Amino acid sequence: MNILLSVLVFYPFLGGLLSCAVGTRNEKARDFVAEFVAVSEFVLMLGIVFLYPDNVISLYIPEVCGLGLHFTLDGFRRIYGMIAVLMWMMTTLLSREYFRHHENRNRFYLFLLLTLGATMGVFLSEDLFTTFIFFEIMSFTSYVWVAQEETQDSLRAAATYLAVAVTGGLVMLMGVFILYHELGTLMIPELLEAAKSYPDKELLYGAGACLLVGFGAKAGAFPLHIWLPKAHPVAPAPASALLSGILTKTGVFGILIISSGLFLHDASWGKLILAIGVLTMAGGALLAVFSVDLKRTLACSSMSQIGFILVGIGMQGILGEENAMAVHGTLLHMVNHSMIKLVLFMAAGVIFMNTHALNLNEIRGFGRKKPLLKVIFLIGALTIAGIPMFGGYISKTLLHESIVEYGGGLIFKAVEWIFLISGGLTVAYMTKLYVAIFAERNENAQVQRKYDGMKKYMNLQSSAAITISAVLLLVWGLFPHQIMDRAAELGQSFMHLEETGEVVAYFSMKNLSGAVISIAIGAFVYVCVVRRFLMKDAYINAWPAWMDLENMIYRPFVLRFLPFVCGIACRVLDCAADTTVVVLRKTIYADSPLPHTRPEGNVFTERAGKFLNRIQEIANALSRGKKQRDKDYVHILAVKNEEFKETNRIIQRSLSFGLMLFGIGLCLTLIYIIWW
Repeated sequence: MNILLSVLVFYPFLGGLLSCAVGTRNEKARDFVAEFVAVSEFVLMLGIVFLYPDNVISLYIPEVCGLGLHFTLDGFRRIYGMIAVLMWMMTTLLSREYFRHHENRNRFYLFLLLTLGATMGVFLSEDLFTTFIFFEIMSFTSYVWVAQEETQDSLRAAATYLAVAVTGGLVMLMGVFILYHELGTLMIPELLEAAKSYPDKELLYGAGACLLVGFGAKAGAFPLHIWLPKAHPVAPAPASALLSGILTKTGVFGILIISSGLFLHDASWGKLILAIGVLTMAGGALLAVFSVDLKRTLACSSMSQIGFILVGIGMQGILGEENAMAVHGTLLHMVNHSMIKLVLFMAAGVIFMNTHALNLNEIRGFGRKKPLLKVIFLIGALTIAGIPMFGGYISKTLLHESIVEYGGGLIFKAVEWIFLISGGLTVAYMTKLYVAIFAERNENAQVQRKYDGMKKYMNLQSSAAITISAVLLLVWGLFPHQIMDRAAELGQSFMHLEETGEVVAYFSMKNLSGAVISIAIGAFVYVCVVRRFLMKDAYINAWPAWMDLENMIYRPFVLRFLPFVCGIACRVLDCAADTTVVVLRKTIYADSPLPHTRPEGNVFTERAGKFLNRIQEIANALSRGKKQRDKDYVHILAVKNEEFKETNRIIQRSLSFGLMLFGIGLCLTLIYIIWW
């Protein structure tokens, strides 16, 4: 039975290589192989969940990178394993039609399945070492998704994505080193007890901060969110659905490990996560309101919804043992957001593959006479907006009530209102998208007639994938107590929550009031801001171009200021090393006088040169009056020797300089680990 965990992780890797090999000969067969791998992975996961619903399954693969690989399948991992394979299956089914006119499809399918295996490795990991390995594999394989179209924008966004991922991964690795050195374990179930008995809390905070940087970068948390609004618009829609819906959750998964494993019921840590969550939640919603690009709006929306989830994680720490609503709200909003973005990004993919545009002014009116797409998009929009009778309302209500339950004075009252306003902004930007695409007419009457005449805008396979996803999202939200509460109880042990037995009256007037306030705020923002200031004859992007965190801070600092400062520091160190060597050679290690000083060369060049000179004399004597050679081979070999030595000196200087910098960096790292 345990071997099935390794199949869940490594089978997609083999499937990706097989699909690539098949694709070099037959593209249709390649599509079939990729779809078969995705569907069979889903069936396998479904079988494990239903055949072994209560068992915790573990697997250890020894002798891998020293520590081995540890995998497990518990309640939380069952839920997110199912969400992951479901999303991969649906997006893979959509990809056949979406990519029918695209190039480099072999590459896309290869990295699509490789990333599936890496993502399953992250969610099924039982220790932070295994988590880190598959987390980094996932970062590199998913980079190809962002760069898939190979346009200038996509390559720039991919570079940003990779830079954030690699930097975050290196910082995360530092946190892993510290934890293993100080606690003696990286096993996730053992972290809590090890942390409780560890005396130096500040060192644990440092390790947790390092891990938070790595996981927060992937989650899209402020201020490491810069890749998210850039990557989603340029990536293919199936990839955007996975980037937004599931890859960001691997980052959240890591933050949950830190918050529940190292800092369970720690109010100080909870306040840090809450602050990051509030900034991410409000910032993403504000960016989405101003955006006029469909996929960029959905990307900024993802940033905002990750903020909602982080607010829930923060409230878990602040509320302490009475954090049931925060735990349930966090888990349920993670699932909601994954399913919502699956539906909305696949709908965006259908729109793009028919219009080849994403700007609201260009796709305006596309869905007026497309009832199926209209209903599907509406289900996603109502769910993410937190409208009652849909799943988003349930999770947001739990998160809101966790803030209200704590109270906490003026600061937490402000947090509550930012939460409600962010929910209102969600209503506003989703209303803007829906009205623009499905209610308004395109300014160009000819374009509108073309849109209205599109009857077969997606094939049967794509229709099935997107419709089934929307129906699942709808049913999930219609039965909050029967489905959503049971799912929350299944996954709560991962966050160390015991049985609560509390049943929340979701549709009481008290709980409905939060949703009503957000809806009213959203209506006001849409009518008084979007329609009056962000729309004239067409939708306009009024967000100042200079307010781009990447261009304003990150790129100038990383690409200009930091290399400049490091260059000066390295030159100073280089000069200091050279000066030290010269002083030592002139004093302590000064050369002693030789009994016989040669004008040039060394013993070997002198003897070899004299030998060649003698050969030359003999050859001249035998030439009998022909052209005589007159070369001084002692000098020639001495010159060649000097050239060789100078080349070696250049190489040694370069190598020594590089080794010196490496050594300094290694020493600083070791000092940091030992003494910090």
